Amino acid sequence: MNGSNAQAAQRVKTLRGLLEHHNRQYYVLDAPEITDAEYDALFRELQELEATHPELDDPNSPTRRVGGGVAQAFASRPHRLRMYSLDNALTGEEWTAFLERLGRVLPAREFSFWADPKFDGLALEVIYEDGRFVSALTRGDGETGEDVTGNMRTVRNLPLDIRDHAAKAKLPVPRILEVRGEVVITKKDFRALNEAQDEAGAKVFANPRNAAAGSIRQLDSAVTASRPLKFFAYGIGVTEWPLGDPWPTQRAVMEGLSKLGFTIAEQGRAVDAAGVEALYARLEQDRDSLPFEIDGMVVKLDRLDWQREAGFTARAPRWAVAWKFPPRQARTVLKRIDVQVGRTGVLTPVAMLDPVSLAGVTVSRATLHNEDEIRAKDLRAGDTVVVQRAGDVIPEVVGPVLELRPQDAEEYVFPQTCPSCHEPVKRLEGEAAWRCLNLSCPAMLKGSIIFFVSKAGLDIEGVGKRWIEILVERGMVKSPADLFGLTAEDLLELDRMGEKLAGNFVASIAQAREKATLARLIGALGIRQVGTQTARTLAAHFDDLDAVGAASAEELQDLPDIGPEVAASIRAFFDNPANHELLARFKAIGLWPRRAAVEAALGGPKPLAGKRFLFTGSLEGLTRNKAESMVEALGGVVAGSVSKKLDYLVVGQDPGSKLDKARALGVQVLSQDDFERLARGETLSS
Repeated sequence: MNGSNAQAAQRVKTLRGLLEHHNRQYYVLDAPEITDAEYDALFRELQELEATHPELDDPNSPTRRVGGGVAQAFASRPHRLRMYSLDNALTGEEWTAFLERLGRVLPAREFSFWADPKFDGLALEVIYEDGRFVSALTRGDGETGEDVTGNMRTVRNLPLDIRDHAAKAKLPVPRILEVRGEVVITKKDFRALNEAQDEAGAKVFANPRNAAAGSIRQLDSAVTASRPLKFFAYGIGVTEWPLGDPWPTQRAVMEGLSKLGFTIAEQGRAVDAAGVEALYARLEQDRDSLPFEIDGMVVKLDRLDWQREAGFTARAPRWAVAWKFPPRQARTVLKRIDVQVGRTGVLTPVAMLDPVSLAGVTVSRATLHNEDEIRAKDLRAGDTVVVQRAGDVIPEVVGPVLELRPQDAEEYVFPQTCPSCHEPVKRLEGEAAWRCLNLSCPAMLKGSIIFFVSKAGLDIEGVGKRWIEILVERGMVKSPADLFGLTAEDLLELDRMGEKLAGNFVASIAQAREKATLARLIGALGIRQVGTQTARTLAAHFDDLDAVGAASAEELQDLPDIGPEVAASIRAFFDNPANHELLARFKAIGLWPRRAAVEAALGGPKPLAGKRFLFTGSLEGLTRNKAESMVEALGGVVAGSVSKKLDYLVVGQDPGSKLDKARALGVQVLSQDDFERLARGETLSS
């Protein structure tokens, strides 16, 4: 290594150390030492050095915390050591029963315990080899979990290299260290996340646990990186130490993990049996003031050798128990049941309640989910009902107090027409939800138009959620087709809309109409269960939307990846009269892409004709969407997964598990250069 390269390597090492230090100060200790601008400058310097010196690449570099790789699916892998469930204690008597059972298994002992909060998050295991983070698995069924390594690498408070921490703590670096814990989102961050999701027209999460679990299971690690996730360690799996295990107790484990850079719950304590009860009472009292959601306390025998001696039942350790908090409930009156229509047309019944204080929150409404739940609980307007906060987050109606039911209370009848547009609603076979299938339904309008212009739809640049909301509220847009009739003069009536912005807005819409492919338009319609891949399948087999609409359910099911449910959903969309009107308007304004027209416009030979392509890893200077559009424009087909029918797998940087599967099946693997040569019509050398 010459002097310049050695200097770069040293600077990269220094920058990585600085950034990890400041990550810990900010995300773990909540004690930042530098400004965001100073941090960003260090980060950019490291990015530039890594780009200039690719030989210094490191998957655990702080620059990898931003994510960016898109996985096709998560691979399943076995845990070295099973991740067991915990038995529950729901009352003080059940806690006493746990102590008695433990005394029979380990007689004549004075027990001490480690007790800490029971997080309401996603349990998983992070694995280190020789001090470096190498993989992460969700708990799964306890025996096997999903590999979420790339996504966990983006969690800011997770140490990616524990060697420096070990040196400072005068601890040996373990050859193998499996750390078990929970991924959570704090209450404050959860509120901010939902506000951002709502502003972007995206899914709003029901509770922090769902948000954490959904974030870790994103196929796009950049999405995971954008979420405010934290990892709290609560224990260990397999460990291998060079000079003997330094942690004889659970207390030593937790203190040791903290010294190695992991975040642990500061409420954790080593206590005797009486101390467990006192800590339980204190946590139950303080739970609302904690920054994260908890639903109880986990109690573990402190000595690890006694844990091993006590062993396990078929499903849980004998030496640990989850002492759950009782659900917090209240009584109130169910005034009526309203029905709301969501963006996708689902009719959701909502219980409208006399306001009641519950766990520090005033509850006046609660979702009833669907018709079946109302029937199962036999809920009626006028009932006195028991309500609780499910998972201590969202309100839930437990059921009626039948002895207080009014004599004239009538059984609830679910509406057969949409309460917004009054079109008939439909409950598809095998589903619990009733749906409005009218794309022009006012209640669905905003969400459907936002989706129509989004990247998942026609991808109309500069036409975002807030402008759509304003246009709909002003009555200027009542259907996706109305967008194409807007003029710059119309838009100048809006606040904060100048001439240049109005001109760009209209130009973007016009450009979308000209460039829309059949696959993109099908996807933009928001047909239930029809995603990007199904839209491509339809566009590859039908000439235009008229042809799709004329296909029978049987014909649709003959196509790849379309089963009975998807076929029924497509037929339901095209059978709806209101949607006929919308499609007629699209045709009238020239938004009517045809497969034949696209093929004719290309002219000449189509070098990728009939070939099936799939991409893995990140491509240089080319987004995944643009690469897939190139394939389709040049006569090829974009596949949804690796199979023997695949002709080529195009591999970019950081390829996923698709590469191994393709090699196993004998699928030809192309570099990005090879792919671009094929697209130009060149022949690959053998």
